[in-house]
Amino acid sequence: MRQPPPPLESDRDELPSTAPPPPLESTVVLSTGDPAQTAAVGTARAAGAQVLLVPSGDPGATSESLSAFADAAEGATSLVGLGEEFGEPDSLDWRAQVAATGVELPGGGLTTLPGKTYVALYGTPSTGALGVLGEQPIEQTITRAQEHASWYEPLTDEPVVPTLEIIATVAAEEAGPDGNYSNELPVEQLRPLVELAAENDVYVVLDLQPGRSDFLAQAQIYEELLRLPHVGLALDPEWRLGPDEMHMVRIGSVEIDEVNRVVDWMAELVREHDLPQKMLVLHQFQIRMIPGADDADRSRPEVAVLIHADGQGPHGSKMDTWTALQNHAPNIEHWGWKNFYDEDVPGPFTPEATMQVEPTPDFISYQ
Repeated sequence: MRQPPPPLESDRDELPSTAPPPPLESTVVLSTGDPAQTAAVGTARAAGAQVLLVPSGDPGATSESLSAFADAAEGATSLVGLGEEFGEPDSLDWRAQVAATGVELPGGGLTTLPGKTYVALYGTPSTGALGVLGEQPIEQTITRAQEHASWYEPLTDEPVVPTLEIIATVAAEEAGPDGNYSNELPVEQLRPLVELAAENDVYVVLDLQPGRSDFLAQAQIYEELLRLPHVGLALDPEWRLGPDEMHMVRIGSVEIDEVNRVVDWMAELVREHDLPQKMLVLHQFQIRMIPGADDADRSRPEVAVLIHADGQGPHGSKMDTWTALQNHAPNIEHWGWKNFYDEDVPGPFTPEATMQVEPTPDFISYQ
C-alpha cells in the first residue's frame, strides 16, 4: 500500500501549538469536609494542589473564611469546588474576584444571607410620617439603628447587623409630572445617610414604591447607590399600580416575571462591578400581592431573596399572615418580620417574642 507523503516543512510550522497544563501547585481545591470527598482531597494534595476546608460551602460566609479564601486564591490559576454547595465554576471565580478587592459587608464576609440577622429602621429621611427612620437627624438615626440591633445580640449566635430600610420612591396621591403616582427622591438627597451608614458598618436597603412605573425602571434610577457594597433593594408591591389603578383604592401587586427581571439585573450589576452578594427584600402581607412568590428566582448566588411579612394588628392576625405567606411560598429560604410601634395590638412583639417566631426571621424591621 502506498504510504502518505511526510508533511512539508511549511505544514509543520502551521501546526497549532499545545500549551502545557498549569502546575497543580497553582490549583486551589475547596472541600466542605464531607467524608465522600476524602479520596479526591487526598489525590489533590498528593498532586501538589492546595486544599482549603470550607464547611459551609461558601468561602465568603464569614470574615475568617473570606480571609483564608483570599490568601489561597491569590495567584491561583484554577479554583475547584468539591460538591454542589460551591455552585458553578464561575461562581467561585466571582467570589475570588470580590475577595481580591478586600471589601466586606456589614457583619463580615461577602454573603448577606444566611448567617446574619438584620434589624432595621424603616422610613425615609427628613420626615417621621413614614416611619421611625426619619424621626431624628441622620447621625441619631445611625445610633438608633445600632440600639435596636443591640437588643437582639444576646438572642442569637449570628452577627446582628444594624440596618436602614430607606424609602427611596414614595407612593403619591397625585400623578405628578411623569404621571406615575410615585415621587422618586434624588440620589444626592439619600447619599449622606447611605454614606454615613457605610462608615458605621450599617447595611442599607432602598425601598421602592413605584406607582404606575415598574420596579426595574425605578431600581435603575439608583444604580449609582446600588453599586456600593452595603446597599440592597426592597420591592413593595402594595404600591405597584396597574395602568388605571389608584393608591388607597386597592392593594397593588406584581407578577413574578417583573420581580425576576430585577433579580437578573441586580445579579449582573454585582458581577460587572465585583460586588458582594446583595439582598432583595419582597414586601408582602397578602398572597395576591405576589401571586407567584414561590417562583422567585433564587438561582443567582449574587442575590439573596427574602420575603418580608408586613402584617400588622393583633398578634394572632400577624401570625396568621406569617403562616399563610409561608404556605404560599414554601421554597423561599429567607423571611422577614415587621414590628409596628403604633399599629400592632397590644404593641410590637418584644425582641424575645420576635426571635421565637418560627422560622426565626432573618430580617426584622421597625416602623
